Amino acid sequence: MSALDAARAELALAVLYLNKAEARDKICRAIQYGSKFLSNGEPGTAQNVDKSTSLARKVFRLFKFINDLHGLISPPAPGTPIPLILLGKSKNALLSTFLFLDQFVWLGRTGIYKNKERTELLGRISLFCWMGSSICTTLVEIGELGRLSASMKKLEKELKNSNKYKDEQYQSKLQKSNERSLALIKAGIDIVVAVGLLQLAPKRVTPRVTGAFGFVSSLISCYQLLPAPPKAKTS
Repeated sequence: MSALDAARAELALAVLYLNKAEARDKICRAIQYGSKFLSNGEPGTAQNVDKSTSLARKVFRLFKFINDLHGLISPPAPGTPIPLILLGKSKNALLSTFLFLDQFVWLGRTGIYKNKERTELLGRISLFCWMGSSICTTLVEIGELGRLSASMKKLEKELKNSNKYKDEQYQSKLQKSNERSLALIKAGIDIVVAVGLLQLAPKRVTPRVTGAFGFVSSLISCYQLLPAPPKAKTS
């Protein structure tokens, strides 16, 4: 592959990535929390960027609650334990509620909905729902990692006389384990971000801490949305 072909392939992946509304939202989220980190809650340019980007992001999330509503009513994967099913459905319900209420927060922040006190109340309720969904996600990922670990150990015993890293099934499970570990880290970080936004521990989780954790969480989200690179052709 020539340098020009390689550049075209890289640009094609970039176009594919930026065409996703979710990817643009997460890039804006990184800008939002990066600005929050810089401002540390103090008035100025960085805080203005934080507030304006936060408002702009809400447009990307209009009617997004339908995604988790669909997940709520969809049948679970076969063989999933009941506790994990309940946690997963709780996560869907809480995240869907957060996204639904967030639309009214957007209406209030833009001045379409005039009741400022009601807007702030809905904003806090929606953030509590988001924190709850992050807690549920954390517990689901811990449970799924436990199941994956048990199945990988069982597979290792079956492959003890061969190289397990050359086995496609083991590689697939290892990749899923890595993906779930990253999702677990992100969910844990998002809990801290929610605590900061709700000001539940203002002395420890300051706007700067919230911004730093939110920025890292956003970078993880951007990474998770990266398209898979095309496989090299073998001659």
